[in-house]
Amino acid sequence: MIYNQVETAPRSELRELQDRRLQETVENAYENVSFYRDALDESGVDPDDISGVEDVSKLPFTTKEDFRDEYPDGLFAVDNSEVRRLHASSGTTGKPKIVAYTDSDLDVWSEVVARSLAAAGVEPGDLVQNAYGYGLFTGGLGLHQGIEELGATVLPIGAGGTQRQIEMMQDLESDVITCTPSYALYLEETAEEMGVDVGDLPLSTIMFGAEPCTDPMREAIESRLDVDGIDLYGLSEIIGPGVSCECNEAQEGLHVFEDHFYPEVVDPSTAEPLPEGEEGELVLTTLSKDALPVLRYRTGDLTTLSYDECECGRTTVRMDNVTGRTDDLLIVRGANLYPSEIEDVVLKFDGVEPQYRIDLYEENNLDRIEITVELSEDFDGDVDQLRGEIQERLKNVLVFSPDSLELVEYGDIERTEVGKVQRVYDHR
Repeated sequence: MIYNQVETAPRSELRELQDRRLQETVENAYENVSFYRDALDESGVDPDDISGVEDVSKLPFTTKEDFRDEYPDGLFAVDNSEVRRLHASSGTTGKPKIVAYTDSDLDVWSEVVARSLAAAGVEPGDLVQNAYGYGLFTGGLGLHQGIEELGATVLPIGAGGTQRQIEMMQDLESDVITCTPSYALYLEETAEEMGVDVGDLPLSTIMFGAEPCTDPMREAIESRLDVDGIDLYGLSEIIGPGVSCECNEAQEGLHVFEDHFYPEVVDPSTAEPLPEGEEGELVLTTLSKDALPVLRYRTGDLTTLSYDECECGRTTVRMDNVTGRTDDLLIVRGANLYPSEIEDVVLKFDGVEPQYRIDLYEENNLDRIEITVELSEDFDGDVDQLRGEIQERLKNVLVFSPDSLELVEYGDIERTEVGKVQRVYDHR
């Protein structure tokens, strides 16, 4: 379902809208945010130099460090009296990133989440079980208001309480659940422990986000829960969930809502823009935010962009599923690798669960990598043979073999009900 006709507008019309909104955003940032005024002046860029998105590369980048340096409200462009809501990142690596919304910003947020839900196949009247955490995290309230905007029914159950989640699905016949991909798999395991046949659950769709999800992980979610798995993307610095979403017709990349967020992909090392189809770091510029205009934010997420026509009829650019983050990059014995590369290899083998962990150590000034993978509950094959096959494949993909590959019994790797799953433990 197309929620807003701008999603199918000719790209020439979309470009005109982007050009106008970028000019307004740069002017707002320059006039009302001293950080951006200083950054633009230092770059020798005047707001009048920006005639449209073809000039976006003239603008300075914004980073997560800038949010922390300007903590708590140094990037706000409006007086506190105009702010209607505040959210924040987790702040696990320092001060949290505080983000603000005016009434207009909340309206935009509600609409882009409603667009995401519609793209996923959610319809007015459907019951959506929202299993994202409520509070400072943008996931819970962001999805909540978008579900209501669409005209669907929201069940604000929040994160955790997995047995209750399943009971609610059964009793209320939830059509859709929103959660992280790792939690979707935990739901399936818990249902099995409760003696509930997941095939009998009324769910038709799981909208997942907040964690990278490789194709093998998605396949596991869809097959085990007999649902369509739809990837939803967002980040609090830009708005929260609703920056982009897959359509249920194609499930081949996430449609970016370009009338509100202008995307680029740059080389993570040089910050130079990359052409269509080349993988790099996603950079986003807000085009309609009042309280917190953000210029060229380096998200740290790795993806590609494609302007190919989509069968759903949307003309907006599609970003590929995020394959990892620049700050997730692991350097082991001088070689670069991302955890998602290991996941993509391991989960293609039958006989293993989509549960794994990576431990990194340093011994005698040398890196040591140990990988632990969980066997399927019904595995009855040769463990040594499977281990050898996985090791060989990892060696081909990663150029070296892990120092240790341990295959453990089903259930041995710790699950999480709340928040993002941790896969990498760097002890160096």
